[in-house]
Amino acid sequence: MLPSSRIRSQPRAGMDYLDSRRKRLFAGKCFTAAFLTVVCIFILKNSPGFSGTNVFSQHEQGVTHVLVTGGAGYIGSHASLRLLKDSYRVTIVDNLSRGNIGAVKILQELFPEPGRLQFIFADLGDAKAVDQIFAQNAFDAVMHFAAVAYVGESTLEPLRYYHNITANTLIILEAMAKHGVKTLIYSSTCATYGEPEKMPITEKTPQYPINPYGKAKKMAEDIILDFSKNTDMSVMILRYFNVIGSDPEGRLGEAPRPELREHGRISGACFDAARGIISGLKVKGIDYPTHDGTCIRDYIDVTDLVDAHVKALDNARPKYVGIYNVGTGKGRSVKEFVEACKRATGVDIKVEYFERRPGDYAEVYSDPSKIYMELNWTAKHTDLEESLNVAWKWQKSHRNGYGRSLAESS
Repeated sequence: MLPSSRIRSQPRAGMDYLDSRRKRLFAGKCFTAAFLTVVCIFILKNSPGFSGTNVFSQHEQGVTHVLVTGGAGYIGSHASLRLLKDSYRVTIVDNLSRGNIGAVKILQELFPEPGRLQFIFADLGDAKAVDQIFAQNAFDAVMHFAAVAYVGESTLEPLRYYHNITANTLIILEAMAKHGVKTLIYSSTCATYGEPEKMPITEKTPQYPINPYGKAKKMAEDIILDFSKNTDMSVMILRYFNVIGSDPEGRLGEAPRPELREHGRISGACFDAARGIISGLKVKGIDYPTHDGTCIRDYIDVTDLVDAHVKALDNARPKYVGIYNVGTGKGRSVKEFVEACKRATGVDIKVEYFERRPGDYAEVYSDPSKIYMELNWTAKHTDLEESLNVAWKWQKSHRNGYGRSLAESS
């Protein structure tokens, strides 16, 4: 009989061999797994859909990434739709104080592909938040729409307008300078001209705004122009007139908050009266020095307006500053507008006349020849009744607008 120690030693040698083999196999598997993991990560990181390298945070050849401030608003959402249709990459930043999250949802449904559209809820008055947005995204251009934009409200709350329009534009410019974003398309207004002595208004017409809205916009323009002098920025300032209409395919429209209807556009008031939301239309001012005593305005269709923005973006170039009026070149009185609205809606809207609204001016219409000559842009949707009819169709099919906003539902 063998000693017990020898009996135990034979199995031990076999076990040592098996353990060693298992260790080698395990090490080999670990190495293979690690190698494959590294390869997979490398492939994923270089693929456009990898979440660890957000496509919005990187510049991509052949793709222009546009920051649209106020992109949940009436004009901003229509501009975002056009940019997305033209294959731009879009980031919308909006605090939803005037915009509609419903408009953003429509855009997200239309363009669900990764890397096409993102929405960021933020206030442009928060400099740290704005800086972080620019730090985390690779923007090629900014379309700056975000602003409170009611003449009457600006006379009641002037400080709000100077803060929201002028100060916030300064914050945007500081972020652009810090992060090397060198193209700005700025949404301005004919209100910067005030009440000129001569019509039509050209880009050389002196700017003497008569209400805080126009003054705040002019201050923002001055800041932009001063800053651009010592940089290689591309700047396009579009001074547009009274915006009407909506997306011809019925996807987007104008849906101001109920509490803002008193300050809103005349088209919105006409539609509210036609739908019975309000008892009638209140026309403020019938003693202006015009042919029928009511104000005369240049009404530009929103589809034409966003086309002008895209043309401006396409023609932007370093160290160039372009300033353009965006209008039809034709003035229409408020009474003429109301009659066109009655025909478009088929409703005999009740009209009441009141005293003038503070800060309003009698007659304003554009000379759009410069933008035609330099950007090959001209208004195509110039039939007032047709534009109102398109907008009315959206209003009828969206009786509650876009529904509750994010701010209201939270």
